[in-house]
Amino acid sequence: MEQLKLVSISFHCAGKLFDFDTKDLVLSPGDRVIVETERGRALGTVITQPREVAPEKAPPKLKSVMRLATDSDMQMAESNTQREKEALYFCQQRVLERKMGMKLVRAEYLFDGSKIIFYFTADGRIDFRELVRDLAQHFRTRIEMRQIGVRDEAKLVGGLGICGRELCCSSYLREFAPVSVKMAKAQGLALNPTKISGQCGRLLCCLAYEYETYNEMIKSLPKCGKKLQLSSGTAEVISLDILAQKVTLAQQGGDRFQMHIDELQADLKKMQEAPATASGEKPQTASDQTQQRPGKPAQRPEHQKRRPKGQERKEKPVQDPVVQQTSSVSKEDQEKKKNPRRRRRPRKRSNRNKSTEQPS
Repeated sequence: MEQLKLVSISFHCAGKLFDFDTKDLVLSPGDRVIVETERGRALGTVITQPREVAPEKAPPKLKSVMRLATDSDMQMAESNTQREKEALYFCQQRVLERKMGMKLVRAEYLFDGSKIIFYFTADGRIDFRELVRDLAQHFRTRIEMRQIGVRDEAKLVGGLGICGRELCCSSYLREFAPVSVKMAKAQGLALNPTKISGQCGRLLCCLAYEYETYNEMIKSLPKCGKKLQLSSGTAEVISLDILAQKVTLAQQGGDRFQMHIDELQADLKKMQEAPATASGEKPQTASDQTQQRPGKPAQRPEHQKRRPKGQERKEKPVQDPVVQQTSSVSKEDQEKKKNPRRRRRPRKRSNRNKSTEQPS
């Protein structure tokens, strides 16, 4: 079977990519083409090079590219852009008159002008049936109201981020990735909402760009608060510089210094190889060594073994040797004394027996 030639086409700047069949057309990235979609004809831009795909691996409901865009098609797209501004202004006036709790973001004309799509944001559900009637009577075409989120709003409107550059979502980011506060903590950022939030009011999308790199680089560094035995003495880890791979340490006297992870590992290795007496420390006893080594716990002598809680020491009874010699009681008699049998009570005679007895 002949393989299909597919290209990825986008209809908006940094919009989603859709696959189309090129058929016999020779296309390259950047070409403007007219394609057939489920909503009708549309003007799009080729993003990727044509690639061959087997028919069974092609996406379902695959559409084809009709032709390359002409000058008349480009003029029609420009006229639609002007009509979109007028439609947005008219719709905003109607929303204000009706005092509806919605915020219009953008109006979009289809390429053939058969439908107008109004994008808006709102806190909840909005009853816009009367608004649609007014718009349909004025524009004499089909009207569609589409509710979007705040992140989609920032993507459509655009703007500048706190970094001074154009927003990622409106310039090149085609899909939104999930972002969490955990990513900001891993990168050592201040958890200030104004500094880690974007124009949309949500967490910055760029927090997810370097999250995996930080997780890989922090594996080789010690945790904050850990105490290390160095050649200069005991030091505690205060802070980490993950990208520079440096550790800030503080000694008991209050002196602080910074070391690279390679220098720190070399110092720790030197301390492990050197004997304990060379560093001026007290010689370790056998019990100390067993505590430091991750093996079996140190065995205590029998006279120092701990007894479980609630168990008291049992003192052995001291027997007199004279009594041991003179005692001739057998073991069976001793057991009987310890566990004496209970005597049975005599049965009471019934009244029937008394009545039957004859006097002597």
